[in-house]
Amino acid sequence: MTDSTKRPQQVFTLAVEVGRKSGDGLPKGATGAGLLLYATGVDEAEAVREAVAVLKLADLAPLDVTGYGSLAEREAAGEEIDAEERALMARALAENAVIVAQMEPFFGEDRPAKG
Repeated sequence: MTDSTKRPQQVFTLAVEVGRKSGDGLPKGATGAGLLLYATGVDEAEAVREAVAVLKLADLAPLDVTGYGSLAEREAAGEEIDAEERALMARALAENAVIVAQMEPFFGEDRPAKG
């Protein structure tokens, strides 16, 4: 980056769909899983890259990522964000980490259709 000013890290909310991979730790019979996570980055693209890299290190197979914006963007859109979610976001920012808030395995027909 040629600019001498450093952009601050933000926390972004991401939904990630993962497929199956050997050693992924998903339950037997699952076809994949949906994850809700909070990832840091100077922008959403960086947060997505970091999240995908961390998931791959955890032997997961990311297939699709949907971004829901930063905390400020979500608040500006009128979303209500509860204390538990804010605490997870603060932890992600403090630790410069990817925090998985929820993981829901998919089983056969339970898997949501791609829109």
